[in-house]
Amino acid sequence: MVMPRWALPEHFEDVLPAEAQRMERLRRVLLDEFRLHGFQLVIPPSVEHMDALASGTGHDMDDSTWKFVDRISGRTLGLRADMTPQMTRIDAHVLNRRGVTRLCYAGAVVHTMPRSMTASREPLQIGAELFGHAGIEADVEVLRLVARSLQLAGARTVRIDIGHMGLFRALASHAGLDAAAEEVLYAILQAKDVPALREFVAARPAAAVLLPLPGLYGGADVLVRAMGELPDVPAVRDALGELLHLAKHLPDLPLSFDLADLRGYHYHTGIVFAAYSGRSPAAVALGGRYNEVGKAFGRARPATGFSMDLRDLIRLGQEALPAGAVLAPCEGDAVLQAAVAALRTQGEIVMSELPGHAGSWREAGCDRRLEWKDGAWRVVPLGE
Repeated sequence: MVMPRWALPEHFEDVLPAEAQRMERLRRVLLDEFRLHGFQLVIPPSVEHMDALASGTGHDMDDSTWKFVDRISGRTLGLRADMTPQMTRIDAHVLNRRGVTRLCYAGAVVHTMPRSMTASREPLQIGAELFGHAGIEADVEVLRLVARSLQLAGARTVRIDIGHMGLFRALASHAGLDAAAEEVLYAILQAKDVPALREFVAARPAAAVLLPLPGLYGGADVLVRAMGELPDVPAVRDALGELLHLAKHLPDLPLSFDLADLRGYHYHTGIVFAAYSGRSPAAVALGGRYNEVGKAFGRARPATGFSMDLRDLIRLGQEALPAGAVLAPCEGDAVLQAAVAALRTQGEIVMSELPGHAGSWREAGCDRRLEWKDGAWRVVPLGE
């Protein structure tokens, strides 16, 4: 079957006027909120050298990225699939600040394959990253900003699932697993395949320290239980201590803990999280700590942050549709022009009524018109 020229590739879509208006409004609201918390906006290019885009992220990012050859340099370029590596490059190599740096961003990313059957291959990613502070306080700040962002978007936050990559790595190291065995174990835990985990442990008895992980899911009480079920070694204590800190300092957020959650295994180094809304089975915000990514740019810095897809947020939000537009005569004296200017200053959309289009203005969004009545220009319902 020959596809028509106007058909888009699968999992790509246009954003039409009503949705685009809501999306742009939310983008501005979120970026303004980030600014109030000290996060500075940066706008990286959509294309970079592939070795920069994939640095520190493992093969996951490499598989997700569209690649092509630069006709100028002959090097392989990539169309970004995620903006976080770009933030890391900017912090480590371009800004090169000594202290804490807060950066935020908003822009399209492109994936070679959709993340789910209903996902777009061109998410409109918005997010914030905090560099330069290794302490748990930075993770607390980021989680609060996630919750605030979802509140502003009108997306009811049902829960924020939290895991810790450092805990898994500490247990794998304690069990003496090599890199290959750790990869196998990672896949088993991601699939929540308990029978496969038991088979894995049967072949490697030292890995029995990881058997409790799939069952350690729930509220803060899970962390107390984990302290009794997992080995009492410094790295494990440190990871559980960070999770307990979150539970203590974020009592108002709907936190849950999943110690077998290895989201971002090739990328994250500490706390990882995913926020869920009641109207979507998929996570609406993802984030966590990734202290090692900057090493590829010559400067490893502590880092934590999160990202969201504006497309998902506006579909989950409860924002009311904006008022329609006002139709005004396209020509008039200074009094008419002053009336139009005043309406626009108040935030009203005012369209000029170009000749020859009578009866078509409602489809453009007009629900009122500007008419001369009782010695003044007044807004009246369209058609009155």
